Amino acid sequence: MSAAEMQFWARMPGLTRAHIYSMLLENRTLVKTSCMRGTLHLLPVADFQIYMTALKRSRLREMMRVMSRYGDVTPKEADRVTEAVVEALSSGLMTRRELTERVLSLNIVGRKAKVWLEEGWWGVARQAIVEGLICYGPDRGNETTLVRLDRWLPRQKEVSEMEAQQTLLRRYLGAYGPATLKDFSRWTGIPMKEVKPVWESLEDELVEVSIEDKKGSLLREDYADLKNSFPEGRTLRLLPYFDPYLLGHADKDHLVSSADYKRVYRNAGWISPVVLLDGKIIGTWSYKRRAKSVSLEVEPFEKFSKIVRARIE
Repeated sequence: MSAAEMQFWARMPGLTRAHIYSMLLENRTLVKTSCMRGTLHLLPVADFQIYMTALKRSRLREMMRVMSRYGDVTPKEADRVTEAVVEALSSGLMTRRELTERVLSLNIVGRKAKVWLEEGWWGVARQAIVEGLICYGPDRGNETTLVRLDRWLPRQKEVSEMEAQQTLLRRYLGAYGPATLKDFSRWTGIPMKEVKPVWESLEDELVEVSIEDKKGSLLREDYADLKNSFPEGRTLRLLPYFDPYLLGHADKDHLVSSADYKRVYRNAGWISPVVLLDGKIIGTWSYKRRAKSVSLEVEPFEKFSKIVRARIE
């Protein structure tokens, strides 16, 4: 959550932690759930069904592949567990540990599957989250809770898979274009062969451009604005851990040199906080909390000018 809070703040400096938690827990205009690539996201509630519907089929297939290969969980067992999860949460939110204990006490799966579901991070909640039946509720101490979606959020408007994927592609290109089919596939986690028809269905809305000998597509409605835009001066930003700006494209050579790649995109999916100058990563940063202050440490990839140093400060 600290990463998500800083991602918000990097884009909306006036936003406070209290605002974010109000949107999550009181107004409920944001929802916390697993989404693209199986990672945690904060989504606008108004868009929740779009994301879930667009990604569900491919995510369910990948989920069952992993569960059957490593946990010996059959599709019937997974369905029984999901039904039990939804039923268990009828009485209110539960921590992941409480939910796992409750469902596995029913003895509705085999011994090997039970061990895997008990020890896996997602536990018994995996399929119910992917299907959009449950989401994350308020933390209870250091533990996260899970809650039934129909008890937490307003009724969601149904949308077809194609319409949801088209909307997601428009949103994606509006944020990350120019981009390619490969980029969109990697970003969503949907296989190339499945997103290709979606891409082709919007060809009339797209325009291909070339930047530094690389081709990519933009929304046609964005092309004129970008073509006629002239940034005023150099732009420096500090982006936090796991920032979405760093995950928009399959290839990252427009962001960081190959020599420094591993300093940003580290092992086990860890993504460092970075110093960004005109869209290019020129260093990483970290911070430490002390009794009455926070200290910031910056590791440059190149020698910083006085102006860059001043802007970082």
